[in-house]
Amino acid sequence: MRRKPQHRWGQKILGIFSVSCIVAIASATTPTYSHAKQILERPPNFVFFLVDDLGWRDVGSFGSSFYETPNIDKLASQGVRFTNAYAASHVCSPTRASIMTGKYPARLRLTDWLSGRRSYPFERLRSPEFLQQLPLEEITIAEALKEYGYRTAHIGKWHLGEDPYGPLQQGFDLQVPRWNKGWPKAGYYAPFEFEGLTDEEGQYLTDRLTDVAETFISDNKDQPFFLYMSHFAVHDPIHGRPDLTEKYKEKVASKQEPSGPSFILEGNPDDQPPLTRERLNLLMRESTHQGYQVLPQRTVKIKQNQDNIHFAAMVEAMDESLGRILQKLEDLGLVDNTIIIFFSDNGGMSGANFGRADRGVSEKELDTAFSTSNLPLRGAKGWLYEGGVRVPMIVKWPHKGKSGTVSQEPVISVDFYPTMLEMAGLPAMPDQAVDGTSLAPAVMGEPLDTKPIFWHFPQYSNHGMQSPGGAVRFGDYKLLEYYENNTVQLFNLREDLGEQNDLSQTEPDKADELRALLHAWRTEVSAQMPLPNAEYAIDPYPNQSK
Repeated sequence: MRRKPQHRWGQKILGIFSVSCIVAIASATTPTYSHAKQILERPPNFVFFLVDDLGWRDVGSFGSSFYETPNIDKLASQGVRFTNAYAASHVCSPTRASIMTGKYPARLRLTDWLSGRRSYPFERLRSPEFLQQLPLEEITIAEALKEYGYRTAHIGKWHLGEDPYGPLQQGFDLQVPRWNKGWPKAGYYAPFEFEGLTDEEGQYLTDRLTDVAETFISDNKDQPFFLYMSHFAVHDPIHGRPDLTEKYKEKVASKQEPSGPSFILEGNPDDQPPLTRERLNLLMRESTHQGYQVLPQRTVKIKQNQDNIHFAAMVEAMDESLGRILQKLEDLGLVDNTIIIFFSDNGGMSGANFGRADRGVSEKELDTAFSTSNLPLRGAKGWLYEGGVRVPMIVKWPHKGKSGTVSQEPVISVDFYPTMLEMAGLPAMPDQAVDGTSLAPAVMGEPLDTKPIFWHFPQYSNHGMQSPGGAVRFGDYKLLEYYENNTVQLFNLREDLGEQNDLSQTEPDKADELRALLHAWRTEVSAQMPLPNAEYAIDPYPNQSK
């Protein structure tokens, strides 16, 4: 096993920060003036609050009228709300790798969730091999901060490799629980069956993990810390806390019936020819499209309404977790020297997670298969449309950030690494954060240089089995390219946020420009491409006409 590079930055800490930064401060229920002064003189703390599968519109301050998120909304009023923020992938592990490293998943060769879905003979392309762990050679943001004296904690979901590639080998002093997969082992109700996490009957996982976070903050109040609060919520299984589920049950009962459909159909845009919206609407009326399974002609249902009471309860429990952490910082006098970053690892799950083409979804499973709606965005988790990659993001930087403002700058998760280094006053690491750009100027209300944003997903998706593909956004335009038939779609997001009006034929020069940009980037990062599937010999839907 190769060892990580040792930079010995921590030996220089006394020359960078004042001695007061590392002098123990006597604890007190109400911080004294001198205590507060000493806290402000030391490097800032970081709380990175990461939610799993939270869609762009699953938060009140981002447009939800059903889910109640008062603590997130309060944070938005105190910080900067980024409305054009993106995850580096439409599934979890690649985005998490980009946060930890400042690199695109394609550069890391970690392009799918771990361990990924299997391949099938009916798929025209074969997915390339991809890494099953975050390489130890990468210097994670936790390691970079730890070298300067930060205490580091990973609480919740890792999903970047089994031991010896877990958080404790990647720069974290504390890992709770000792579980490296991407879902709660036994669900959200105790007993959780996690190593390193005690529980009692009646406890709820989101609340229990917050207990651990509060303890970590209290134990490390006298030194700079990095808390990576990485919730399993709101990933399936969809287990709402019972008291909150009852609350939303009553809310649904009193809610006016939505005027639009509960579901629509989406086809695979790489099919030749693709199904038109008119044809998809007609198919919804046919008997073959009445169930909840992977449907003929590579179609999948997309949920249109936010009315899932169990999911709503999970969202509010997660919001309560953030509120408790913020209150703990307030009680300890740390709030004015703690940077808060709120983010999601991919878009909301408004399409079903099937895995196999023949898997059906029972009535009992509906709340797991279809959790939320991403409208007005198109698509869902697992899709390259905005519903799969655009996510809510809030940054609060006390005394320096522009409080209560909105930034429309297009940003992406690779940007967090250089941002945190700059906010902490630490040297940049351009060889590590090679793809990211510091967002500190945007948090302070200054414009950023326009740059392209890229995605590369050379696998078939679990969520609708979309063709392997990639995308680039540059300015107002976004181009999607699919790898089965080299299909492209072009959208102007300023005029068409829902990606309904494909401009690839009417603006061919713009499509060619962005396609060339995407191809050049793939070459630069040595992106792996899918290959023809030698086993492909059957039509998965032989009895269905196009």
